[in-house]
Amino acid sequence: MSSIMSELLAQTSFDQLKEGSIVKGTITEIRQNEVVVDIGGKSEGLVPGQEFVDLGELQIGEEIEVYLEKLEDKEGNPLLSFDKAEQKKNWENIITKCEEGSIVQGRVKGKVKGGLIVAMGVDAFLPASHIDIQPPKNLDQYVGQTYDYKVLKINLERKNIVLSRRELIEEQRASKRRDLLERVNPGDIVKGVVKNITDFGAFIDLDGMDGLLHITDMSWGRISHPSEMLKQGEEIDVMIIEINREKERVSLGLKQTKSNPWQDIEAKYPIGAKVAGKVVNLVPYGAFIEIEEGVEGLVHVTEMSWTKRITKPSELLKVGDDVEAVVLGIQKDEEKISLGIRQLDPNPWDMVVHNYPVGAHVHGKVRNITTYGAFVELEEGIDGMVHVSDMSWTRKINHPSEVLKKGDEIDAIVLDVDTGNQRISLGMKQLADDPWEDIDGRFRIGDVVTGTVSKITSFGAFVELQDHIDGLVHISQISEERVEKIKDVVDIGAEVTARVIKIDREERRLGLSIKAANYDESQLAAETQTYENMSDGGDLMNLGDILDQAAGKDD
Repeated sequence: MSSIMSELLAQTSFDQLKEGSIVKGTITEIRQNEVVVDIGGKSEGLVPGQEFVDLGELQIGEEIEVYLEKLEDKEGNPLLSFDKAEQKKNWENIITKCEEGSIVQGRVKGKVKGGLIVAMGVDAFLPASHIDIQPPKNLDQYVGQTYDYKVLKINLERKNIVLSRRELIEEQRASKRRDLLERVNPGDIVKGVVKNITDFGAFIDLDGMDGLLHITDMSWGRISHPSEMLKQGEEIDVMIIEINREKERVSLGLKQTKSNPWQDIEAKYPIGAKVAGKVVNLVPYGAFIEIEEGVEGLVHVTEMSWTKRITKPSELLKVGDDVEAVVLGIQKDEEKISLGIRQLDPNPWDMVVHNYPVGAHVHGKVRNITTYGAFVELEEGIDGMVHVSDMSWTRKINHPSEVLKKGDEIDAIVLDVDTGNQRISLGMKQLADDPWEDIDGRFRIGDVVTGTVSKITSFGAFVELQDHIDGLVHISQISEERVEKIKDVVDIGAEVTARVIKIDREERRLGLSIKAANYDESQLAAETQTYENMSDGGDLMNLGDILDQAAGKDD
């Protein structure tokens, strides 16, 4: 055939092609992203590769039908579509088989604004709100996947079909939910998938309906948030705790799938047993120790150390510490266990009677001073207390600070040991003999003595004599002349000479007179008698009252 004749035939064939029609063509080449098809026109057309399900199934020379969109594009080539040819052929077929409400299957072709395009012989639209029960954020994950759908709407004029996958899922779930509610009973253990986690619990998908797993039913132990126990998408076994078939609600439990650890607690942890655990919480009064999931014991702050003075648990422990303890008590009904840490070591107070017997001479440092005495540390955690009344045989001490200060190192004698109350009584004055025991051998009425003024009050001056014995010089015994203020006549620290005019062994009181230091015997007898006759109602005071009030009336 001549070339002229071929061109004429091609021209005749090309003239018979109509845009918008389905024509037959032959595959002449299969490329990576497109297929070359000869439809008998002036030139070959190209069909995009993605319009075919599998390019590998095509063969060169194979005849296919394509839709002719344009006879010539800008480059003079016919514009072809295999997909549109299929859709045009399938539309009438689809309409006869498909109606609103029916179930169809299709493959997601691609993503468009507002949803997805689904190939089901023809292109149908799947709105994003109808893809799943909860609209997905990422639509790309559906492209290429094949699903079943429910036909929502068919528009014949526009040749438009709207699908819903969500309604089909909801109907399936409703059927499964009814089946589940009829089938399960409280106590049954079922499988579920963690669907959503909140602050108060988690919703578990039971393949048909959601059940609530409250945080209090997740663990026998302590958890602060459900995310500590569960992860979204995780499959777990749960127990049906409660069913409300009318409201279609199910309450679930996770901890109930395991035995209650408090059931045989007394057998597992007898009193006196040593246990190991982890510090899970600190409170002002102690520390909570988890010894197994769901079982916590309290170590009270008083049970943390025999010797250290612990005021708050954080001084010794921190959350997360692994510790050992001893079981002290169990209250099963209240789910409480009392623990002790100090019981792991011997109680040093058990040795106190042996180490510090009554009468023993001890040495220690003043750790603290109170209004009634001083605490002396004998060893770490073992204190003895020197009462203010045991600091001196001779001086009336109103506050320990008159004699001691914090940090002083002192010697003392053990007076008493009370291991039950963990108390040791000490005495400083007991280191020496009581000078008042032989006061008559030290002083006699009429003796002239020398001493140092140690204290001045409004009614007299105290003079320290030998062996730290104090005597009182009443204001009336300072001078022959009337004295208004003692400090105008004598000063603290001044050395004075006086005569003993009163000895009261029972009350441990000594009366002195400076003005009588140079009296003869007759004058001394008269002055002594005057001293004896002092009365409460007169100008003079009773010596006992004077001595009693000496500390509080400094001028």
